[in-house]
Order: sequence, then structure tokens, then C-alpha cells
Amino acid sequence: MTIGAVFLISFFQIVQNQDWGYQTVHDIGFVRAEDPVWLALLRTPLSLFVPALDLPVWGALGQVLLVFGIAEICLGRWRTLLVAYTATLAGTLYARVGLALGPDNPLGLPASDARIVDTGPSAAVVGLAVYVCWRHRARWTGTAVIVAMVVEVLVKNNLAGKEHIVAITAVLLVVAFQEWRDARRGPLAQLDDVEPPRPGTRSWKPPIKS
Repeated sequence: MTIGAVFLISFFQIVQNQDWGYQTVHDIGFVRAEDPVWLALLRTPLSLFVPALDLPVWGALGQVLLVFGIAEICLGRWRTLLVAYTATLAGTLYARVGLALGPDNPLGLPASDARIVDTGPSAAVVGLAVYVCWRHRARWTGTAVIVAMVVEVLVKNNLAGKEHIVAITAVLLVVAFQEWRDARRGPLAQLDDVEPPRPGTRSWKPPIKS
């Protein structure tokens, strides 16, 4: 999955920089807050793999290869995609809320942000990083990621930075729900993460022979 994501980002980067390919990528993967909601939702799955035109593509490739790769190993393919799209979708929908709030609100956005092309994997990367840190109890690393995103907003208060915060918030809500669910289930919740023993063994260790 990670290799496929890296390939898609590379492919879209090449195509969108061609005269013949820019419009095609625009029609299937560009998302703006001024677009109708149904169109933005339709384009969101591919927008994650369309690198931002004003940023170096190697940054997106490095982020995806590292964070998606670790997440795929730790969480599995489908959970990785679910968390990634949850974070991306939260950021995409926030843009409309931010515009409605307006620039005078700390959570709002100026009207000019409605025309910004909102693509790339950064929100998914941030959300996955926080989720993996929670899943494996890497509290210091997870806190460092959150602090770094807050500092980003304080230094450069733009759409991308605020979307990163919203992506983290969405993932933390998912984490809170899972913690609540596991607390209600009690000790049985811990058994979900234990792999069943292989046939003929009591654990993952090979059977004892005498």
C-alpha cells in the first residue's frame, strides 16, 4: 500500500506538470473550499495523492514512505487507510467551516482561502503519526508531533496549518472513543490485540519435543 501511495504521488506530480495533464489532475484530484461539497468529497480520495504545486514533491514522498510505511506495519493496510482518510476528510470539511466563521474568529479563515488548492498527504501523515504513537504508547513522540503542529500554526497561520490541527483533533476523537470503548469492555479488550496460537502450540513458540 505504501509503495502504491508513493507511486501515485510521483505519477500525479509528473502528469500535473505537463500541459496535457494538468486539467485532468485538476478535474479528478483538486479540492477547493469554494467547490460544492459533493464534488470535494468525490475528489478527496485522490486529492490525498496529488502533491501541492508550491511545495517540493520529495517532501510528500518522504513523509508518505516513512509514516505510511510505519503505520502499515503497525496497523495494517485498511486501518492505515481509514485513519488517513479520516484525517484528510476532517481537514477538507474544516475549510468550509473556517470560511463560514470568517477571519475575525481564531478558528476562521479569510475568504481568499476558498480558492486555495487543498491537496497532498500532510494531514493524513500528521493524523497517522499521532494515531500510531497512541497505539504503541509513544507518548513523548506523539506529544512532540502535536506541539510541532501548534507551533506551525502560531508561526504561519494558514489553511494548511489549521487543517493539520483539525486532522489531529479528529484522530484524537477516534482515540478517545476507542479508549472509552475498551474501558467499558474491561479486560476482554486486551485480548483483541493478542494473536491466536498456531495449531498444535500453546503460543507462538514451537511445540516442545522430547
